[in-house]
Amino acid sequence: MPKVLSVNVARVRSNPDPRAAAKITGIDKLPVADAVAVRAPGPLRRGLVGDAIGNQKLHGGDDQAVYTYAREDLDDWEAKLARPLTDGMFGENLTTQGVDLTNALIGERWRVGSDGLLLEVSAPRTPCRTFAAFLDLKHWIKTFTQAGKPGAYLRVIEPGTVRADDDITIDYRPDHDVTVGLVFRAKMTEPELLPQLLDVEALSAELKTYARRRLAAQQN
Repeated sequence: MPKVLSVNVARVRSNPDPRAAAKITGIDKLPVADAVAVRAPGPLRRGLVGDAIGNQKLHGGDDQAVYTYAREDLDDWEAKLARPLTDGMFGENLTTQGVDLTNALIGERWRVGSDGLLLEVSAPRTPCRTFAAFLDLKHWIKTFTQAGKPGAYLRVIEPGTVRADDDITIDYRPDHDVTVGLVFRAKMTEPELLPQLLDVEALSAELKTYARRRLAAQQN
């Protein structure tokens, strides 16, 4: 059964990237034992109560309310990097088990736990310099991009609470084939895929704007 393996919230720390605009970061997240309230962020920018965001221009907001990463993908990275990776170490709010995040459809909705929480897949994660500096890995942005396993951002459709071991059930699947992985490749490595993003209603506003601008520039 797909489930939430751990719920992770930020341990605020100084940003390890000396060139970062924000002097603090919330990328360093740790599992918590208690249930955590989740709601649409609005001006607070963060979906999980008690979480924190450093650079609010680039992170958070309704289309990036909750970030998820699969434990299976973390395990693959552990083997490739030859180092332990704890839940939350990629900055994810929810570490999942039994969910193929890369092949999740944009607009797919998840019912999480039993307290009414309903989430919708909205976008892949794009790696940033803070992510690379936090892991202290050279060429990490390129390595992460080439692997094509970005994890997924979700928006909050119905608020509720989440805790470790909550079940995840697919409440709705849209009638298209645009996945998290396809969107990631379209932005990062395969711009010829960008036209497929234009008609996906649930795609994040930022990525819709990006796709339109890139395609318009190609036509000029």
